[in-house]
Amino acid sequence: MHPYYQGRPPAQQPVRWVATVPPGAYQRGQGGYRRKRPYTGPPAYPTPPRWGFPSLAWRWPTSVPGARPEMPAAVDRVRYIAKHAVAMLWLLAGLAVLATVAELWRYILLLQSRFGALSSTTVSVSDTFVYTGAILALAVGAIAVALTIWWLYVARQAATEVSGYQPGRTDKQFFWGMLIPGINLAVAGSVFAELEHAAQRGESTGRPKPGKLVLWWWAVWIVDGVLMAVTFIWRFREGVQAHADGVVLAALTDLLGAALAVLTILLIRRLVKLLAPMDTATLRPMRVVKVTDAPAPPLRSTRAFGSSR
Repeated sequence: MHPYYQGRPPAQQPVRWVATVPPGAYQRGQGGYRRKRPYTGPPAYPTPPRWGFPSLAWRWPTSVPGARPEMPAAVDRVRYIAKHAVAMLWLLAGLAVLATVAELWRYILLLQSRFGALSSTTVSVSDTFVYTGAILALAVGAIAVALTIWWLYVARQAATEVSGYQPGRTDKQFFWGMLIPGINLAVAGSVFAELEHAAQRGESTGRPKPGKLVLWWWAVWIVDGVLMAVTFIWRFREGVQAHADGVVLAALTDLLGAALAVLTILLIRRLVKLLAPMDTATLRPMRVVKVTDAPAPPLRSTRAFGSSR
């Protein structure tokens, strides 16, 4: 773009702009066609270019700035939430086993105290072990329960997409039934049974028939809930024998809690396979186990100063 005017224009006179083609812009050969240049190789730069894609790992489109805010499908979210729920359940199972060991150690100390006084250091360490294990198990248990209920909520949505019909309970009935103590002993098992029925593409009018894993989970869930209530009430009794019985009840409760966590992991994994199966013929996870007789990789050249790569 080059301005073209003669003389200095007055203040009120508009300036006229004329666009002209620079010389040598088009090199035409005979016939008026553009002359084809020979290939000279890929483009070369004196320094690594600063432009390109950002050095970021793959993320959901909702995490990338400027992308369209689309939520992933419920079937895809089932696997994502299940991974975190299973991790917390494994941690809960480990802490419950440690709490069981701490309660058994306390019971052994109670038996030894019948024949003589115990060291104050040993008793203090035992009490610290018991209280720490109980507090950590309760904290991790609350997180694991919250993640499991969240996973159940998303799994119900995925089961609706898979089966084609709505669940028998509304979301409000589901949350209240899972959170109210006592009522959740009956509702939790029926929710898993209905979810299993929908994940297996059962008929909407058919009665859900729980599988063996669901029945085992339901039975352990009820026994652990009842035993937890009995253990809590037993703490208010006085006497040496009542204290010893309370320690035994606490150990059994913790042991059943670990078993319940493992059964929940197995149940979640089974339902994930039913809701979001992976086709091993088209998608097979690969893992490099060992590399033999491979040449040494070439060393990278020194990066130029100021390079972002």
